[in-house]
Amino acid sequence: MPTVSAHVARTVAQHVDHVFGVMGNGNAWFLDALERSTTARFTAVRHEAGGVVAADAHFRASGRIAAATATYGAGFTNALTALAEAAQARVPLVLLAGDEPTSGPRPWGVDQIALAAAVGARTYTVGHADAAATSIIAIEHSLTYRVPVVLAIPYDVAAMEAGPIPDAPQPNLPGPLAPAGPFDAAAITDLAKHLADAERPLLLAGRGAWLAGAGKALGELAAATGALTVTTALGRGVFPDGRYDLGVAGGFGAQEAMELVRQADVAVVLGASLNQFTMRFGELFAPGTRVVQVDTAPAATHRHVGGFVRGDAALVTRTLLAELHGLNAKPSGWRESVDVAASRAYETGPADGIAPDGRLDPRSVAHRLAELLPAERVVVSDGGHFIGWANMYWPVASPDRMMMVGTAYQSIGLGLPSVAGAAAARPDDVVVLTTGDGGALMALADLETAVRTAAGRGIAVVWNDAAYGAEMHLYGLQGLTEGPMRIPEADFAALAAAFGAEGIVVRSLADLDRLAQWADEPVADRRFLMLDCRISGAVVAPYQEEIQRVNGIR
Repeated sequence: MPTVSAHVARTVAQHVDHVFGVMGNGNAWFLDALERSTTARFTAVRHEAGGVVAADAHFRASGRIAAATATYGAGFTNALTALAEAAQARVPLVLLAGDEPTSGPRPWGVDQIALAAAVGARTYTVGHADAAATSIIAIEHSLTYRVPVVLAIPYDVAAMEAGPIPDAPQPNLPGPLAPAGPFDAAAITDLAKHLADAERPLLLAGRGAWLAGAGKALGELAAATGALTVTTALGRGVFPDGRYDLGVAGGFGAQEAMELVRQADVAVVLGASLNQFTMRFGELFAPGTRVVQVDTAPAATHRHVGGFVRGDAALVTRTLLAELHGLNAKPSGWRESVDVAASRAYETGPADGIAPDGRLDPRSVAHRLAELLPAERVVVSDGGHFIGWANMYWPVASPDRMMMVGTAYQSIGLGLPSVAGAAAARPDDVVVLTTGDGGALMALADLETAVRTAAGRGIAVVWNDAAYGAEMHLYGLQGLTEGPMRIPEADFAALAAAFGAEGIVVRSLADLDRLAQWADEPVADRRFLMLDCRISGAVVAPYQEEIQRVNGIR
């Protein structure tokens, strides 16, 4: 007869096609049932945090919910940082975990429900008679609220026989949030009038607009109004016409592009939370700009927002288009009057790529990599000072091709396991990891996972400055002792080779030419490629200079 774990595995596998994790005695029965009796694929990672990270990246790359699994106790607590990141980033996933027996905690037990709640994840505990139904409820909660959930299997219940597996109902999910009532309708009508009269309209879109499927409608709205466009870091590529796109708003943006943003007289923000970085710490828009936010949040998320419409970005955009058509509105002509391409150009560093200290200038490396990396790439990013380089220099075709797992919780060390999730979600694309040396060392166990899961189509770029760069450029400049901020220089090329990858120590721009050769080789003949870029720690990313300014350092 099927066990409780089999009820969970088969029910979850109806809605999840991939599970990532580490096997232990708390989830052994679940994994056995998953492997023997479902079509869901299990990918082993080497640290429990990596399982949650991979499930997180899988959703960001595909829009399909995935699951992670860990044993109870230390396995569960190892996953907490990654669970906190998913909660902060509003990423739905299910963490299937062993839990204390129904008789109560053992001497080594911890209160996993309280720990999960502390980082923003709700726990659903299966019982002997309700395992399938509880599994569906957990998935429904995760997808409805876009949050991670924990699905706990008590240790003494996991192997119990539970009878035939019932036909579980489908999750009951809400549709897109439509603007409701006369106030929202009036706000949309008023916004349409302001857009019709605007001389310099601007549209800013984030990941929420992409998740709403608003890309095509946003392109039509930009054309109808003659608006320039700009995105958040997680919304890159959401506008279909890149000719009039200024790039990323905030510290990742080019200075001239951000000056154009400040010239806007009407700015509509769709599906973006307007955090401090996107808003350039309050200086993104000029004081006279009329800023209207469209979002599913209960209220405006920044004090500079002057108008707010609660609703799905795609629905509101289509309503705005209808209103503009009724007004017989004409495009402003602003976007044709400016040189957008020139405004979003970045400093490319010295031509030979060498900084004054003899190491590589990261701007030169990033610029050259942009020329060499395959166009159909998916970029996964760890956290750290280096995040500016990929976000500024490497364009992506759509928001689901750039994942920054860790930035919502301000974490490092989550980059390497992201490769496994992105590789599973997009099996035909090249996955490019961008990480610092500090984060790569923290996640070193899952270097093996990345090499194994993205063999032949994985590239890792390590920005190796032998330091925790963000701390050096903030606290080192304030005179704090630099010893704890320094890292003995590691040979990541050799570490990758130990796991079967090809490692290249990059000390000159010419060393990057191997990437062009790699890209031309048949996938079957390629190995995972590690580029260990020995960069200068003296070159500061523009977004970090902005943080320095806000903190009164420069």
